[in-house]
Amino acid sequence: MQSLKSVFEKARREGWAVPHFNISNFELLKAVVEAAHEKASPLLIGTSEGERDYIGLETAVALVRAYRETYAFPLYLNADHSYSVETAKAAVDAGYDSIHIDLSKKPLAENIAGTKEVVLYAKNKNPEISVEGEIGYFVTDSSTVYKKDIDVPIESLARPEEAVEFVEKTGVDRLAPVVGGIHGVARNAGHLDIERVGEIHGALPEITLVLHGGSGDPPEEIQAAIVRGIANVHISTDLRVAWREALMKEITREEYAPYKIMGPVVEAVKKIAILNIDIFKSAGRC
Repeated sequence: MQSLKSVFEKARREGWAVPHFNISNFELLKAVVEAAHEKASPLLIGTSEGERDYIGLETAVALVRAYRETYAFPLYLNADHSYSVETAKAAVDAGYDSIHIDLSKKPLAENIAGTKEVVLYAKNKNPEISVEGEIGYFVTDSSTVYKKDIDVPIESLARPEEAVEFVEKTGVDRLAPVVGGIHGVARNAGHLDIERVGEIHGALPEITLVLHGGSGDPPEEIQAAIVRGIANVHISTDLRVAWREALMKEITREEYAPYKIMGPVVEAVKKIAILNIDIFKSAGRC
């Protein structure tokens, strides 16, 4: 299987984005893997700290490995939003393909020092592990559906000069600059600072830029960000909403076999995954 690094290089060169779909149970995993396989799209599976605690580090690694061997397409596992050096290292030790160390709410110097420590640890274990760092900060919580407008203050956004310093001092493979998106979804859409994306990409053309908080962003805005340099987009809330809505519908039926209840739920999540694969233009890129 090709390396994750080569997949990101291809995405940057050809102007599309690798989908990153978060999963927290088997049904979500089944849905997004089947979607990517059917669309011949590379896929990065993400598990947050909470999702890793629920699934188990080794279990997540084993499940993704089993699917990779079964379907034989570019499928990888990322330790999403690791908020400490210790949790990042634990994912490295468990066999994750990618680590997202997120110390973005700490002062820049601490963020740089901790991120660099994770980069060195991961590369010493396996040079093929891809490490992502983050700058700027999100003003919302993950997977919350806000029934109000959300304002994103300009001081929360990553600055190009800060991005250059961070990458040069840490040696990360990927950078997640906060560029106006939010975690979760809000009543108002259209937060992304597309010009800022282009400025950061212009300053760091060889670095893979990652867009977090893709759920709820208008497709045209995501595509504009990809044109300006984004090569990896994270989706979580949209998948969870589809899962919950389908489950609530199915659970009202007089049915007790879990696989009969969960079949339509998987299909609902799969539709959202396919929709995003089409938006990211990653179909047929395997």
